[in-house]
Amino acid sequence: MDINVFRRVEKKYLITEEQYRLLIEMSKEYLEVDTFEYSTICNIYFDTDDYLLVNRSIEKPIYKEKIRLRSYGIPKKNSKVFLEIKKKYKGIVGKRRIFAPLREIYKYLDKGIYPNCDKQIMDEIDYCFKLYNLKPKVFLAYDRHSYKGIENPDFRLTFDKNIRSRTCDLYLEDGDSGNLLLEGGEYIMEVKTLGAFPLWFSHILSNLKIYPISFSKYGNVYKKQILKKEEIYV
Repeated sequence: MDINVFRRVEKKYLITEEQYRLLIEMSKEYLEVDTFEYSTICNIYFDTDDYLLVNRSIEKPIYKEKIRLRSYGIPKKNSKVFLEIKKKYKGIVGKRRIFAPLREIYKYLDKGIYPNCDKQIMDEIDYCFKLYNLKPKVFLAYDRHSYKGIENPDFRLTFDKNIRSRTCDLYLEDGDSGNLLLEGGEYIMEVKTLGAFPLWFSHILSNLKIYPISFSKYGNVYKKQILKKEEIYV
């Protein structure tokens, strides 16, 4: 599979610290740590002035899309980062992204100059920027633990905690500080797979009473921090 093009099923779960520890213990014969076991993921989400994309997402449509700039760790201007478009249609997630130095991404955002990357994917991203007149709206970061299946490495589990955001200083190189979204000790677990869940994993979810939820990090930041702030000033 092209590492810059993904198509898979993703499910999310809100779990406690205890559920996390038990799940990892019960899964140890089936899971191994991913290539990057621990990482801090930083994102800039782009949207319209009236937050059209995130409002569409909150409505849970059949089709939705988001555009974001992502780094693993706090980058410098010469660090390579991802500019990606993520689409979801009837529960299937597709992601297309380009990988380029941050300074080249800024040249594109400021002047429309393409970075040195896959032109077809960049054309798709550029179309969205022009169609919606997108601007940076939210910085969002979290600390992630990543695992993959021993027998099926396409089966992946990620656990995100310390989800934090800000609506100012919208530059990846400005650090990963922000307002916390969840209570201490809570994780967002994401299951990412090309096919059905393994039977052993379904049994563990049932035993630990872990159930899927609809959860968008950007959507929840919008509802809890941006929308609430706007309502105060109405």
